[in-house]
Amino acid sequence: MMDHKTFKPEFLSRRGEWTAWALMFAAALGLYFLGQRQGVPFWAWSFVGLLLFSAASISLGNWMDRQTTIRLDTDGVVYENGLRKAQLRWSAIRELRCAPARWGTSVQVIGDQAHFAFSTLGEMQFQGQVRGTTGFVEGRFLMDEIIRSAGLTRMIQSGQFLIYSRA
Repeated sequence: MMDHKTFKPEFLSRRGEWTAWALMFAAALGLYFLGQRQGVPFWAWSFVGLLLFSAASISLGNWMDRQTTIRLDTDGVVYENGLRKAQLRWSAIRELRCAPARWGTSVQVIGDQAHFAFSTLGEMQFQGQVRGTTGFVEGRFLMDEIIRSAGLTRMIQSGQFLIYSRA
């Protein structure tokens, strides 16, 4: 096992985030000027509120992605995403669950006191062309290293999940 190594996920384009903010500001500005001439129904302002919530949610998700790291070292694994930190010693990891996801493989690491999840590398395609990547480029290595270092040897299939646990 290496002394320590830190991994970061691939980042999605921020185009969708900027589009969401632009739509929210355009709708709010339009309703403001419309409101100067006549009353604006409550549902219209609710729609702007929904656009604001959507834009803020996308921004939070992008910020969390950019803060996300997984660090492996001789003692265990540390996951951080800006809002939470999960630190698991190798002996405290009970199981690792993986399942196919739309993009890559979804991996859940479950310990005695904490848990976290990540995705292996996934490619987003549109009309046969790769339009973006998401997840951890070295996600398969991360998964294999966690299984090996935590001593997870038993493997069972449960529905869509492949579960690795202690024997």
